[in-house]
Amino acid sequence: MLIRKLFKFENAHIVRDCTTQRCSENIHGHSYKIEVLLESNYLDDGQMVYDFGLTKRYIKELIDSFDHGITLWSQDDIKYIEAMKAHSNRWIELPVSPSAEQFSRVIYLLVERVLACTDMQNGEREVKLHSIIVNETETGYAQGFKEDAHSKRMGEIKLEDIKFSKQVQSEWSDVSLWDKLLMKQMIKNPTKV
Repeated sequence: MLIRKLFKFENAHIVRDCTTQRCSENIHGHSYKIEVLLESNYLDDGQMVYDFGLTKRYIKELIDSFDHGITLWSQDDIKYIEAMKAHSNRWIELPVSPSAEQFSRVIYLLVERVLACTDMQNGEREVKLHSIIVNETETGYAQGFKEDAHSKRMGEIKLEDIKFSKQVQSEWSDVSLWDKLLMKQMIKNPTKV
């Protein structure tokens, strides 16, 4: 069975070297809609694949990290990166350019790690991430699957190369969440949300 949870955020970026001059040379923003699709062949004690309420904590917090921020590519001009960080307290730095395609891969890896580190407590079994859909506009989206997220041909993404600003991290319910995920520590799946 497949279930879907929708998240939204506003974010600014530049996508260097793309065909459209406006996008490749100018900071611009989008109202993103992120669809997280989970799957399992089993139902938990509440007869659900995964309680939607559980996504409101760590999955939502990580996706919400992009809201009202700017996403930077670590290979961009260093002066640009430093200027953006100097003038914005909410930023995320990625090892890949922040296109919709790369956002789907990055968010896939984030959600995949949350699920892998979650201590399931209500009989959830074999809950897997099916895909991530990143709606960048009303008419355009990118859908990323496991093989895309882990593809080196599309640009390697190591979680430790993703950087969240201090302000972003301070807004998480657990300010050490990122460190725990990087160290593959178990995080408690709250029974009451």
